Amino acid sequence: MGGVGLVLSAALISTAFFRWNLSKPGPWLTPRFPLREFFTELPGHLPWLIPFLLLSAAIIPLRAIQWQRTLQKPVPFLERYHLVAIGAFTHNALPGKLGDFIRSFLMSRTQRLPFLQCLGSVAVCKLLEFTALMGLVALSFLGPFAETMVHFEKALKVAVSLCIGLVALVVLLAHYALPLAQMLHRRHRMPRVQNFLQHVADGLGTARSFRGMAVALVFSVGPVLAPALAYGLALQGLKIPGGVFAGAVVLGAIALGQSLPGVPAGMGIYYFVTSWAARSLGASEADAAAFSTLTHLGTVLSQASVGAFSVHRRKLRLKDLRRGGSLARQATQHVAHEAVEPVAP
Repeated sequence: MGGVGLVLSAALISTAFFRWNLSKPGPWLTPRFPLREFFTELPGHLPWLIPFLLLSAAIIPLRAIQWQRTLQKPVPFLERYHLVAIGAFTHNALPGKLGDFIRSFLMSRTQRLPFLQCLGSVAVCKLLEFTALMGLVALSFLGPFAETMVHFEKALKVAVSLCIGLVALVVLLAHYALPLAQMLHRRHRMPRVQNFLQHVADGLGTARSFRGMAVALVFSVGPVLAPALAYGLALQGLKIPGGVFAGAVVLGAIALGQSLPGVPAGMGIYYFVTSWAARSLGASEADAAAFSTLTHLGTVLSQASVGAFSVHRRKLRLKDLRRGGSLARQATQHVAHEAVEPVAP
């Protein structure tokens, strides 16, 4: 699967720089623009790259602020900040995309909380970020790209439907996981499932309250608005009139593209989606490729460098993070397996 993912990712990345001509005689790949000129002009994008780096790094403290709204006990801001930063470093610098697992795992260790409770709090954060993002994308239809946005209308309807369905599922789990666990306890049935449902109920505790969800949603706007503004300023820097209003659209396209299940080509999807979106919004082919390349490198470098400081402060080693991420994933799989495994009478 790893080899297939690399090949697929490379093919998708190439679409930002080359055109594929599989149905016509001649070369399969033709450059979209002179590559030498592309590299020569890259330094000219520095004016928008610097604010992009700063806004990308700002996601970490904003997520640390947001996280407290879904946790079941007060945790000092500095602790939340370092754990989010370590998770961002793990996500961007190590394979496997285990950043959310590792920050949940470390929170469970440092604060003595059940791992699934910590992971559930992170899951609610991610869901509310997705909800806030869909709201920003919907607002983009009122901006200067209203006619262009028609091309994204069907995808937005699907995304909003998915978002509503996920929110409903989380709310149902939050409300009924604990009563179901208590019912099983009274009947002395399936103790493993009881434990699983108890942790799920604790982790999704915020979703049991409309006010709690509303407050958490407000705090989820910041971690979405910062990258949306970063991508918008990048589009504005490409001389796209009103491009600052389209950052949320690009961010939404990235989120939807990389949420496809079973597609092991996250980086390739990023280049394919961002270059296509930039061209659709009016960027030249060379500028669209520069947009994909520099925003990808900017995201990785800003978040990995900020996270590296926290990794250093906590005296963690790369093998500790790999081991922690592996243990966290195994713990999740083990609990999920126990939840569906029938208990011997």
